[in-house]
Amino acid sequence: MSSLDPRAPLVLDTRELGRRPGSQRELELSVPAPPQLGIEVLAVPEGSPVELDLRLEAVMEGVLLTGTATARLEGECVRCLEPIEDEIHATLQELYVYPDQHDRAAENDDRDLDDETSRLEDDLLDLEPLLRDAVVLALPFQPLCMDDCPGLCAECGARLADDPDHAHDAPIDPRWAGLQQLQPEQDPEDPQHPQD
Repeated sequence: MSSLDPRAPLVLDTRELGRRPGSQRELELSVPAPPQLGIEVLAVPEGSPVELDLRLEAVMEGVLLTGTATARLEGECVRCLEPIEDEIHATLQELYVYPDQHDRAAENDDRDLDDETSRLEDDLLDLEPLLRDAVVLALPFQPLCMDDCPGLCAECGARLADDPDHAHDAPIDPRWAGLQQLQPEQDPEDPQHPQD
């Protein structure tokens, strides 16, 4: 009995390929994005549409899935925390092996098929793990609102892109701060403090 629900949006039925190598089927689907599809600072909003353009092809070992996924992204810039909206195009490719192929490889102690190998269950394949991996790998490691985002001011937190001339007085080195209290303020008009 398969643990996959054939009605789930990311579970695909491959029965019509009939295990005949060379037979193929093309699919265009729009499915709701599963939760947590992305990284902490940039992700596909849960439930938003993911457009899938797929080809399923029967091969000797199983079913080869190739295609693309396109979805809307939302997140924030890692430098200035401004909201980011973008689109992602991820490439999908995975071989889903027939259960008997996996069992045969295990009997022959074949190291080519390991626990990471994707398997068909009752001619059903689960696209979610592949989609999740492809989206995460296609995302920028550190998303930015623009390539040269200057970030935030380290002292006051102002967004530097909004105020390029933003500056603060140079801080006094704390090791010399005590000397400032020893030196009296000199007024150039004060005759008590002659000028050099």
